[in-house]
Amino acid sequence: MELLIPDWPAPANIGALSTLRAGGHSPSPYGDGQGGAGLNLGTHVDDDPALVTRNRALLRRLLPQEPAWLTQVHGVTVLDAAALPAEAQGDACISTTPGAVCVMMTADCLPVLFCDRTGTVVGAAHAGWRGLAAGVLENTVAAMRARGAADILAWLGPAIGPDNFEVGAEVKEAFVQQQAGAQAAFRDYPGRPGKYLADIYQLARLRLAAVGVDQVSGGGLCTVADTRFYSYRRDRVTGRMGSLVWLK
Repeated sequence: MELLIPDWPAPANIGALSTLRAGGHSPSPYGDGQGGAGLNLGTHVDDDPALVTRNRALLRRLLPQEPAWLTQVHGVTVLDAAALPAEAQGDACISTTPGAVCVMMTADCLPVLFCDRTGTVVGAAHAGWRGLAAGVLENTVAAMRARGAADILAWLGPAIGPDNFEVGAEVKEAFVQQQAGAQAAFRDYPGRPGKYLADIYQLARLRLAAVGVDQVSGGGLCTVADTRFYSYRRDRVTGRMGSLVWLK
């Protein structure tokens, strides 16, 4: 199994990782892109459920307990990873309970992991453009602060990069209407009038800075360009990776 370990100044009692494609049991189109099996963690992408279960079991060996899997709906709901309701739907979770694992699945959308400098609260958010514009990061930060977090750190996991994230004018307008500075995160798509290339990493940093989170790491990867990652934009039928954080 290949893993991406966040490079961020988190306290020693914070565990965090992001999975890649390789090292699981799923065949193409959920494989590793090199003819081998893949570590697809998504149950909703028409992969064999038994193989997804085996993939999740491989991941589980690295964790203190089963992750708090959510049904992600591109919304802004934040849940407690240690006390999920049945069939929980949400796009962010937090925890103050050691061993409870926050997880977000992605295949181009931006996963954001959080912790506070004192190592008492963690969080994870799934930030596609809709959730990002609607405030999923702000809601996650607010939920963590309600649990006592003060100085919050964030790590931006693998997502579609600024050279590949083509969007329409409605996406640009959704951000610029809220933050004039978001204009800088969009550039005209050459030869495609009315289309833009968006920098989701820059948009996330702007949203986080607006709520006082300025210690932000990561943000230098592109899931479309780098075939180590699953990418819906590139492949359409594909698996899902997981980005996870927990208190040890």
